[in-house]
Amino acid sequence: MGVALLSACRSKDPGTQVGACIVNAQNRIVGAGYNGLPAGCNDDEFPWDKQGEFLDTKYAYVCHAELNAILNNIGITLEGCRIYTALFPCNECAKAIIQSGIKEVIYLSDKYNGQDSAMASRKMLETAGVLCRKIITTHLSLTLSFAEGDV
Repeated sequence: MGVALLSACRSKDPGTQVGACIVNAQNRIVGAGYNGLPAGCNDDEFPWDKQGEFLDTKYAYVCHAELNAILNNIGITLEGCRIYTALFPCNECAKAIIQSGIKEVIYLSDKYNGQDSAMASRKMLETAGVLCRKIITTHLSLTLSFAEGDV
């Protein structure tokens, strides 16, 4: 989950920063992603607004962290892998998770629980046999230092 949260820091989204990390059965990272624009699309040339006409909001353009982690995988099958994600996946990401063969979703936040997208996601993941669990952690924060003396 720490890698997913660190990946989220790369997002330019001022409202929601989400990251995801895929690991295989040996707990090796095989993919990571964050919510952002597709490759080649300049972050400064597209809107980041949450409200307005569809084409004037981020929703028309942003790729979610889970989809980016799947697309950015190291070129191996994701069959049987687990995905750690900062936010419970939406219905569109659930489709990609299921189709890629990922078998477990471990999430930190479920802030959209009860909304249509989350309910559709849960229904598909459950029907497809993908395990979902909210992470329980005793760590409230993780601090990284770039100071050379701290190594």
